[in-house]
Amino acid sequence: MELFSRNDIRNIAIIAHVDHGKTTLVDAMLKQSLVFRENEKVEERVMDSNDLERERGITILSKNTAVMYDGVKINIVDTPGHADFGGEVERVLKMVDSVLLVVDAFEGPMPQTKFVLKKALELQLNPIVVINKIDKPNARAEEVIDEVFDLFVELGAEDEQLDFPIVYVSAKGGYAKKELTDPEENMIPLFDTIIKNVQCPTGQIDAPLQLLISTIDYNEYVGRIGIGKIERGTIEKNQQVAVVSNDVVNKNIKISSLYVYNGLKKEEVAQAKLGDIVAVSGIPDINIGDTIADPSCPEALPFVEIDEPTLSMYFIVNDSPFAGQDGEYVTSRHLRDRLFKELETNVSLKIEETDSADSFKVSGRGELHLSILIETMRREGYEFQVSKPTVIFKEVNGEKLEPIEDLTIDVPEEFMGSVMEKLGPRKAEMVNMTSAINGYSRLEFKIPARGLIGFRNEFMTDTKGNGIMNHVFFGYEPFKGEIPERTRGSLVAFETGEAVTYGLFNAQERGRLFIPAGTQVYAGMVVGECSRAEDIDVNVCKKKHLSNTRSSGSDDALKLISVPDMSLEQCLEFISSDELVEVTPKNIRIRKKILDSTERKRASRK
Repeated sequence: MELFSRNDIRNIAIIAHVDHGKTTLVDAMLKQSLVFRENEKVEERVMDSNDLERERGITILSKNTAVMYDGVKINIVDTPGHADFGGEVERVLKMVDSVLLVVDAFEGPMPQTKFVLKKALELQLNPIVVINKIDKPNARAEEVIDEVFDLFVELGAEDEQLDFPIVYVSAKGGYAKKELTDPEENMIPLFDTIIKNVQCPTGQIDAPLQLLISTIDYNEYVGRIGIGKIERGTIEKNQQVAVVSNDVVNKNIKISSLYVYNGLKKEEVAQAKLGDIVAVSGIPDINIGDTIADPSCPEALPFVEIDEPTLSMYFIVNDSPFAGQDGEYVTSRHLRDRLFKELETNVSLKIEETDSADSFKVSGRGELHLSILIETMRREGYEFQVSKPTVIFKEVNGEKLEPIEDLTIDVPEEFMGSVMEKLGPRKAEMVNMTSAINGYSRLEFKIPARGLIGFRNEFMTDTKGNGIMNHVFFGYEPFKGEIPERTRGSLVAFETGEAVTYGLFNAQERGRLFIPAGTQVYAGMVVGECSRAEDIDVNVCKKKHLSNTRSSGSDDALKLISVPDMSLEQCLEFISSDELVEVTPKNIRIRKKILDSTERKRASRK
């Protein structure tokens, strides 16, 4: 059967380190391919559609869009840059024929650049290198090109992959150029490079259908929607198909609707063919990795192995004295249903039931992966508690192995000493150190994933907020030995009530407080960090007794030190193994697992 080439289509993914401007680049491409009307008001980073993505300025879920240029449809997939969402990146690369590797013209290649590029090279894709932010005052585009070339060599790129085309871009400014000296006009040089260098989809158009599902979308009206690329043949609305899932073939299935992407919208079509990226509905339990095929010839397509989870934590029904005050969904049934629903679209996640009906073990790719899930559920009205994250060990031939991360740190030179001092006890091993660019030195380490838990907080304090740290999963290595846990204890509320200035003023001499006056507290709730190694019970609800000589107004003269606004990630990093984070739609609290102080002392003696 002869091969058919579709010259009217190109499929690309955009890959990069977090914050190097992938999503802004897609914005510029959408605007200049006239996807929007002239008078339409367009939000920035239009591809980051959920609130969390907008607030944090990161992409969590991969997105599909398409632009038309010169009669050719360019399907674009925007991927996450965080290694915690690496499962997303790997799957998406199965849908495309090339990648745009976006690199910041000042920062150069970063850990995630290496991570996503390695995945692309392994899949035999030929990248186009896009040097973004060339309008930055401290841009060093030529040096960055050399660094990118070195990275390709280090990752074992083939000759054809090493001969990569380069485009210089300012996504914010909306222009691209082939040479740095070219005029700053528009994005046409980038479009031209894509059309010229990306292979058009080629395959058998008259053969039986094969479509690999790489992403799942969900819509409450039509249920699950499978998204993927047609590898062979054609597909039609209302067609009878077979679904091949883990060698199990289910034949009596009908495609109820078929969509292709046009700009930011899905467009319903009657037919799609080889090379199209499509969305199909009507298959209730479709999963990532399934193949939709012709019933007469149900052949499965190979799928990527997804990286295993490295961290786990327990999600537990909220049983604190304040349980049920804020949340809409509070029972174990609510919690269980929501977690198992997450499995439908979040492939790198693993959920296990435990001996208790009120507790579930959730494993993911890292702290960020799990904290995004917690934050999403909290905003949906769920109320629950989570335990301290712990790493997942493996045993191979009787040897205990643990996950190791590649850690890259950029710090001003004056803070290097204190950072290295903190990383020593955490079993970090220095791999590389490069001299300062604009006063910043780059340090590269290999560190056990355990050693990173709780490190970011200390790191930001030690570098006065000037340090930048990034890490990406490296692999499993033999256990590196014990790592000391948190060196300071907690300040624990002694009774239930409202925290008042007088009680807090006396408590702040014992350590660092987390709560302001007026906060409702319960006995056993953690209200601060103790300056010593042990936990101390404090009475933050204690009022000053009134007498003839004292007026109640004298409380106003007491000065409290301002308290940090503890984010969810900071709380997860802070807690020790006998504590939990209580998460509700309105509050995030830290508490002891055992609230009664006498019981706690008894348990610690055991």
